[in-house]
Amino acid sequence: MTSSTLTTPRGPGRIVRLAVTALLVVWFALPFLPLVLWAFADGWSFPSPLPTAWGVQGIQDALGFGLLPGFARSVLLGLVVAAIATPLGALAARALTFGTVPFPRTFSALLLAPIALPPFAAVLGVNVLLLRAYIPPAIGVVVVLVVLALPYTTFVMRTAYGGYDLSYEEEARLLGAAPAQVLRRVHLPMIAPALARAAFLAFLVAWSDYIVTVIVGGGELVTLPLIVAGAAAGLGNDAAVAVMSLGAVIPPVLLLLAVLAVGGSGRATGKRRPSSALPNTISAAPSAHPTTSGASA
Repeated sequence: MTSSTLTTPRGPGRIVRLAVTALLVVWFALPFLPLVLWAFADGWSFPSPLPTAWGVQGIQDALGFGLLPGFARSVLLGLVVAAIATPLGALAARALTFGTVPFPRTFSALLLAPIALPPFAAVLGVNVLLLRAYIPPAIGVVVVLVVLALPYTTFVMRTAYGGYDLSYEEEARLLGAAPAQVLRRVHLPMIAPALARAAFLAFLVAWSDYIVTVIVGGGELVTLPLIVAGAAAGLGNDAAVAVMSLGAVIPPVLLLLAVLAVGGSGRATGKRRPSSALPNTISAAPSAHPTTSGASA
């Protein structure tokens, strides 16, 4: 989006904006400074303000605790949960937004129930059912985490569908587009930024989970949060815990940057919509876009 000269800050306003941005960066980065120092501290004794001996012993200890396998399992778990919870949340949000399900308020309350209930109480109850159904622990963890992630993905997608104009799909179908073309060339490009945000939240639910993995996983699925908690419970593992904690920050930050990039491209796509979103054979036809939305909360 190009900024107007009327809205571009200048003079004191620009200085205040830069100062606020710098303060926010410091505010979010400051808690990670002790972790960075501890990660490369082979020795740090009181009252020295900085480590008294620098080295990579913490990295070696973290690898010894199983940092890489735990990291890989956590990434895989997060991706699987996001891959399942995001389309389910999109389908639920579309059905609730456009009124294709009966009693939408009741369904909305049921979808939000996992947030309202205490997680450990709900997990303990579900764990009994999973054990009696002979569900493998890894699959049980995925199922429970998908249920916990659904409220977030549904909420994000429902917000997106609240401003979604069904007339673009209707116009594409009237011009001869097949359902698959409408989905691929019209629907998905218009909701891509919301899908990225929903997938990001679902990934975070699985990435930072501890209770579900411990109770339902039963020790067979050892993810990074479990390894960090186990190392933090011991004495003298501060450097290794710092290394693993920093490793846990990397995927969410990278995904956040990817979400911001998708959001930026989505806004750029939205500026030239609908001509670029429709198939070439369709966009060449005379355009008569309806202006009314088919959405109904």
